[in-house]
Amino acid sequence: MNNVREVEVVVVGAGQAGLSSAYHLRRTGYEPDRDFVVLDRSPAPGGAWQFRWPSLTYGKVHGMHSLPGMELTDADPARPSAEVIGGYFDRYERAFDLRVRRPVAVRAVREGDGGRLLVETSAGTWSTRALINATGTWDQPFLPRYPGQEGFRGRQLHTAQYAGPEEFAGQRVVVVGGGASGTQHLLELAPYAAATTWVTRRPPVFREGPFDADAGRAAVALVEERVRQGLPPRSVVSVTGLPLNDAIRKGLADGVLDRLPMFDRITPDGVEWRDGRHVEADVILWATGFRAALGHLAPLRLREPGGGIRVEGTRAVADPRIHLVGYGPSASTIGANRAGRAAVRDIRRLLAEDRPVAA
Repeated sequence: MNNVREVEVVVVGAGQAGLSSAYHLRRTGYEPDRDFVVLDRSPAPGGAWQFRWPSLTYGKVHGMHSLPGMELTDADPARPSAEVIGGYFDRYERAFDLRVRRPVAVRAVREGDGGRLLVETSAGTWSTRALINATGTWDQPFLPRYPGQEGFRGRQLHTAQYAGPEEFAGQRVVVVGGGASGTQHLLELAPYAAATTWVTRRPPVFREGPFDADAGRAAVALVEERVRQGLPPRSVVSVTGLPLNDAIRKGLADGVLDRLPMFDRITPDGVEWRDGRHVEADVILWATGFRAALGHLAPLRLREPGGGIRVEGTRAVADPRIHLVGYGPSASTIGANRAGRAAVRDIRRLLAEDRPVAA
């Protein structure tokens, strides 16, 4: 225990949510390394953005909002989003002297002595009075299971492993998933692949017209209600629908986005439906989303019977020392900014209340 370092707040993750939280800690008088520490398992600044495929240019990114206190300006829409946002996050960390420690993997958060939490990591242990969890979802790709999956002779990969369309030249690709990633993959693959097939569990919903503030608040409210009930959060995109832009319209007109219902089983050479329909495939690309990366919090037993962590605002209902930023309703980039500010405000209040009064 002699090697345990003490701080007031540990921030886990240095994506949009973690950097926003660190900014607000700094702004309210907390000093990095003395009062708080930011731990990030990634090798470089950029959060999950640094791992996005090169063909996902900044111009294709939907709804990227600047971090608090420093605008992202004059970004080249033709540059890969990983480069644009990675560079922006790097400048941000240096401008506000956030001193992010990386690569540091947080392995477990446990109950410590005197009401403190112990944060066990690959770089040692920190003792803290409060924790802001901003780990996002990129480290937890979701791969559904289907009969026959193990016997498929082709390649299976998830969006997290997708590096661009060129490697699929001349191949028959089945893309699974009705979100933004699935449609982007299909539109990119079409000029290269021998054939593409799109399958989704539910019919895709395309949204026409502007997505105004009222619609945004309504969408966030639906996600927020789930986390209040202790259910696993669904993405904000899942309740907003897909924007019907020019690229999507062309994909629909060309038949690239001609969707089929979910298949029933996987065969050695493709996928098959109960009615006997069969599509041959060399590749199955699972654009099936991600789950919140919360395994390190398991020792605290925060999960509800419904499978999620019940949250009020950003605070875990079961433990007010824990705040989840970028979880559920705050998973969008603008939501993460607001949630970082709210979490710091609540934590300051909590720490002030818990301080012993001097004699």
